[in-house]
Amino acid sequence: MGKSKTTKFKRPQFNAVGLPVNAVKELDAEEEEHGDDGCPAAELLEKLQSPSADVREFACASISRVVQQSQTIPGFLQRDAVRRLGPMLLDSSLAVRETAAGALRNLSACGGQEVCEDMVKHDVMTPLTALLRESCAGFDSDAVPMKDQKNAVEDVANEAVNLLWNLCECSSQSLSVFNKSGLLDMVVQCLERHPHNMELAISAAHCLHTVTEDNPELLCSINTAVLGVVENVLLTSQPGMTHTLLRTLAAGTLWNMKGSLPAARQAQTLNAVVATLSQCLDLDTGTLIPELRQAEEGRHRHTPAAADIEHQAAGELAVAEMDEEEEEEAPPQRKRNGKAVTVDNDFSDLLPRDKEELREATALLTAQQTSLEIIVNMCCSDDPSDDEWEEESSSDESDMGPDGLCDGVSNLMSPLCLSAEVHGALINHSIPEKVLKKTEFPRKEAMEVCHQNSSWRGLIKKIQRVQSRALTCLHSILSTMDAESLGGPAALQGAAQHLSTLVFGAAEIPKDEEFLEAVISAMRSLLQMIAFKNISQCMTPQQLMSLSEAATRCDVVSVRVNAVAILGITGSTLAKEKGTAETLQMIGNALLQVATRDADLVVNGEALDALFDVFADGDEAETAAKNIQLLPALKALQPVFKAKIRKEGKGKYSPQQLCVLDNIKVNLRRFIGYLEKVVKN
Repeated sequence: MGKSKTTKFKRPQFNAVGLPVNAVKELDAEEEEHGDDGCPAAELLEKLQSPSADVREFACASISRVVQQSQTIPGFLQRDAVRRLGPMLLDSSLAVRETAAGALRNLSACGGQEVCEDMVKHDVMTPLTALLRESCAGFDSDAVPMKDQKNAVEDVANEAVNLLWNLCECSSQSLSVFNKSGLLDMVVQCLERHPHNMELAISAAHCLHTVTEDNPELLCSINTAVLGVVENVLLTSQPGMTHTLLRTLAAGTLWNMKGSLPAARQAQTLNAVVATLSQCLDLDTGTLIPELRQAEEGRHRHTPAAADIEHQAAGELAVAEMDEEEEEEAPPQRKRNGKAVTVDNDFSDLLPRDKEELREATALLTAQQTSLEIIVNMCCSDDPSDDEWEEESSSDESDMGPDGLCDGVSNLMSPLCLSAEVHGALINHSIPEKVLKKTEFPRKEAMEVCHQNSSWRGLIKKIQRVQSRALTCLHSILSTMDAESLGGPAALQGAAQHLSTLVFGAAEIPKDEEFLEAVISAMRSLLQMIAFKNISQCMTPQQLMSLSEAATRCDVVSVRVNAVAILGITGSTLAKEKGTAETLQMIGNALLQVATRDADLVVNGEALDALFDVFADGDEAETAAKNIQLLPALKALQPVFKAKIRKEGKGKYSPQQLCVLDNIKVNLRRFIGYLEKVVKN
């Protein structure tokens, strides 16, 4: 794909710090009392004013839990929850501070962009900034705890940093406050705690990775001290998956800060960034996840039975709530710089602290997903997002780049889009081969381990998401490197065969939309490159038709656009060969159906564009066009297409899309004229 925004994970925290079992039961009873249609907002918010710190803590922790049900959020907002929780961030009790930050964090995570913007309007950033300043000042005075003991000040800071991360991801206003309030130095201080508190350091690293992306105002103020801290984290060598995740986030942050690096250090730092991503992708999840699960089982065999059951139950409760969250809601979207960004769900900090191996497995998958996303951004860091270009089309071959895009957008597909330094680093560290390896279906052993244990079941979606991100990353690599850099014709054909296996290896085409969108985008890019190099195609007519039918049923517009483009790419290649008229007829009929029946004008236009390419020239194309009555079909379609543009165009489609559609409308008229001449001759 084109530029993929580095994704942010929505992490509802089921924070019951300090809540005894009877308090949780009391809350459950309270919720039942209010019924499904109500929520205990008024009563809980009233308890925030209690003189008892225990009651205030209980109220904050209860709110933290209740707002995970998104239908309860309006009830809290209507009762001015943000203004009433804000002062709790500076409460005299550290426990109240932590649970208040957790409640606001959950409100921001579960409420989405609108709620985050509302929180910023209600001035949550002022007490949050003060809380972080006090917390960071207290790091040195608070004695470093023994291993496995909690540090109260750092726990407060961890909740605060996570809240800050959510707000900066969703609200440009909070990002502006971040830039002006000295918050960068505080988050960097939290990152520096990594030798003692990895949980806090990783939260800070996630936050830094987010705030440094597309934020020139902040990047202007980056100094050598900040760069030094991030570089030191990148160069750490501790083993373990959480450290791998920390280094990966540091790599992404340094890539975001690349413009602030001294010129003399840029090449060295770029190489270290790519080396870090490469090392992360080298890790084999198919082997490591079963090993981690086995280690957990071995540890539990030496754990007293009662504690084991309690911990297992806690883990299963957390994962059950994770699964509920994922099943009930579609992947939420947030806007950054006017672009929609799909938000992932990462629940690693939800897990009980004793779930070491599961935390490690989660960190591994998050690190690999993040690495792939960083590589996508490295490939086209300054270009429009995929949504802006992938739906564009042009039938004029003279204006087409390697991916069939119209002039002005085709630069995205040019190897010139990738600087020589980035290109060299990616090739030197074998990134294309490693990304291709990650596109393979997850190892059966790893999937079985996750299926067999309820606590580990939440990893299945994460494993699948790594594969989808790898396919998206492969698309970006194909879009920005030449065939020789990717290993030449044999390597391209091998990759095409691999992608065909992913799509057609099972009895039926996978229905998962995220996977389908990623794999079909990669296939389009690869087949276009193969066609551009006059390398023979590898998809059979039956596979083509299966792909077309599956895509037609998909709700995702980009999947339908790319499927139609693949038909056009393959058909235009086949039109140059002898004895292909019958296959061209199948392709032509499929494209006519899409051009006529699809509800989206962009898809209609892409189908017409593909028809122009397939039937532009050659005896086989001429025969097929006559057999499917292409000329009368297009004549009948022409007024309908024009009327649809006039009726639906404005308001529903962007000016750029309308420009392309108008171009296709003109080309349709010209193509009909061309077919009329062919018939006369």
